[in-house]
Amino acid sequence: MQNKHKALWDNCLHLIRQNVTEQQYKTWFEPIRFESFSEQDSTLLLQVPSAYFCEYLEQYFIRLMYWALTNSFKTNVKLNYRVVTDKEHKLTQDIEADKPANIDVPQPRSRANQSPTVLDAVPQQDLNPQLDVHKTFQTFIEGDSNKLPRTVGISIAEHPGKSTFNPFFVYGPSGCGKTHLINAIGVRTKEMYPQKRVLYVSARLFQVQFTDAVRRNTTNDFINFYQTIDVLIVDDIQEWATSPKTLDTFFHIFDHLFRIGKQIILASDRPPVDLEGVKDRLLTRFSCGLIAELEKPNVQLCIDILNAKCRRDGLKIPADVITFIAQTANGSVRDLEGVINGLMAYSIVYNSNIDMRLAERVIKRAVKVDNHPLTIDDILEKVCGHYNVAQQHVFSKSRKRDYVLVRQVSMYLAQKYTKMPASRIGQLIGGRDHSTVLHSCTTVEQRLKVDKAFQAEISSIENSFKLKQ
Repeated sequence: MQNKHKALWDNCLHLIRQNVTEQQYKTWFEPIRFESFSEQDSTLLLQVPSAYFCEYLEQYFIRLMYWALTNSFKTNVKLNYRVVTDKEHKLTQDIEADKPANIDVPQPRSRANQSPTVLDAVPQQDLNPQLDVHKTFQTFIEGDSNKLPRTVGISIAEHPGKSTFNPFFVYGPSGCGKTHLINAIGVRTKEMYPQKRVLYVSARLFQVQFTDAVRRNTTNDFINFYQTIDVLIVDDIQEWATSPKTLDTFFHIFDHLFRIGKQIILASDRPPVDLEGVKDRLLTRFSCGLIAELEKPNVQLCIDILNAKCRRDGLKIPADVITFIAQTANGSVRDLEGVINGLMAYSIVYNSNIDMRLAERVIKRAVKVDNHPLTIDDILEKVCGHYNVAQQHVFSKSRKRDYVLVRQVSMYLAQKYTKMPASRIGQLIGGRDHSTVLHSCTTVEQRLKVDKAFQAEISSIENSFKLKQ
């Protein structure tokens, strides 16, 4: 008798297959297994791979499924899903499907291999990856602030979806090179694996596509398109913080790609824990691979970036001008490029040499210079006030724990927010030498990596700097 009911279910699958794309069928219906059918209450029990499968079927295919069941079984079928929750102990959970109020005859689906709306509608094998071919690893200069993310990025490009770095979540302030890095990963992947479907998309474009798909009633096609990508690169995902529907849709895409071993690369201006409005189920997925911070480049890396750009563009800029630009550009790669482009333009138009005077003129127009830089006194005032310690104790030789902490934090923040060398910072904070300053900075940095309460303290002090300015 069960063979008869299994045949009826197979007929349902045949009807469903005629009304969905081949990719949708293979993804969402081939994995379903017939369990049983009870004639007493007309209950059909189907085994599915996960609870997520139920959620997705209920959201996008339940009307189609009930239409097929009614046409095949010729009765009012009750649908239940069986989810294996623990394979080792063979534990399962049965979930009752929600029957839709109306069951309409579906229309055949198409456009499975096309982009949703904004990207070019092209055959699957000809997908435009939307990458900037100029942003490569060759032009992404390595330094202390980006060595780990760059090394991991190369590893991902060489073995997409095969490493433990999936998803790869990159975050950092504007201008630190996030977009360059994730583009470089995509470019290198396409060079090594031309057949792979690689796609770079900004969060804003993704949201525009999704909104348009909802308006056109083609959400399934939209999701299906993204579920065919081998390496999905999404930039500036913090822009989804106030878009719950976009986040929910991306969750389905993310979960599917991750489950079948496709590579996901995400970039944001903040770490996952600071993404307000994002549900825990998505935050945990963002955090299950590797989270890497891209810091603003220090002065030496800025100098290296400028020298590399000068070599590529055939520019001759004096070393003192390069150093001046690196120290003034606030650690922003975009600002560095803007200044160099400005220098080149002025030099050509006015037929003048690139010197310090011209650099100062261009800097004023291209870079927002801090007219009220922090001083050592400002930093000491805020740190001592936060910890309720008098400045004379910081300058003393005392090794009392509270005084040492304030001394170390002050040196760390002075090194971070001023352009003073370590020797000068040491002189102004208790007459210490440069090795003491370097040791203090290292101590604070190590503690920041493991102590969340200490992170909050430093953030509070830094926020007080912003209020002052």
